[in-house]
Amino acid sequence: MIGGGVMGEALISRLIMKSVYQPIEILVSEPNGDRRSFLQSQYGVQVTSKNSEAALASDVVLLAIKPQIFFQVATELTASLPHTSAVLLSILAGTSIAQLEAAFPEQPILRAMPNTPAQVGAGVTAIARGQHSQPHHVERARTILETVGSVIEIPESLMDAVTGLSGSGPGYVALVVEALADGGVAAGLPRPIALQLAIQTVLGTAQLLQESGLHPGELKDRVTSPGGTTIAGIAQLEKQGLRSALIEAVRAASNRSKELGNQ
Repeated sequence: MIGGGVMGEALISRLIMKSVYQPIEILVSEPNGDRRSFLQSQYGVQVTSKNSEAALASDVVLLAIKPQIFFQVATELTASLPHTSAVLLSILAGTSIAQLEAAFPEQPILRAMPNTPAQVGAGVTAIARGQHSQPHHVERARTILETVGSVIEIPESLMDAVTGLSGSGPGYVALVVEALADGGVAAGLPRPIALQLAIQTVLGTAQLLQESGLHPGELKDRVTSPGGTTIAGIAQLEKQGLRSALIEAVRAASNRSKELGNQ
């Protein structure tokens, strides 16, 4: 693993918890000494400050660095990748497969976009395969990424849209939860109770939709009684443009992802 930040740590913890890899089988390259010491003591993984060392004997090289330092790191790794069968799995935002393949010719490459709920094993990750990636490479990537949630394979052309929806989506949901809690406070609830109710309502609704297979519109209709409280609230949400605001948020984030990828 190249980079031991938040997402890298999420993967480390879940890979070990689910026994996909033993700690001794994971080598993390991280420039920050304190961070290296923490990862080693907390998870028992091997650590190094040298990116080239991390790639020497690996069957999977996971890039979990900031996109701004990609070219610097790629230069260090080019001479170290041992053979073309080593899978390069990138979770770098805005770094295309074409850029990855230009830096690592002939290498099996997979590009992935996880999201922050991966930290608690409830994320969703979209993956796209490079031209040299075979089905067994995709399965290896799935095995790793499914430790932090579900995995969906897509063509790379959809990756910006994924970024706008599931990549940025936790920020939108957090804003909705905060607004629901504020509404509860405005209606007279103590804030801790309002926040607890808001979080559990969003969590439970998502779980119900997932497990029941209901379309969101059908669930909405089921809880909307004629002349009742829910339809009164929904009428206000429609009046204030909640639906269109969320649609435009996803579109704006997707467009911004395209812009960042072209810089």
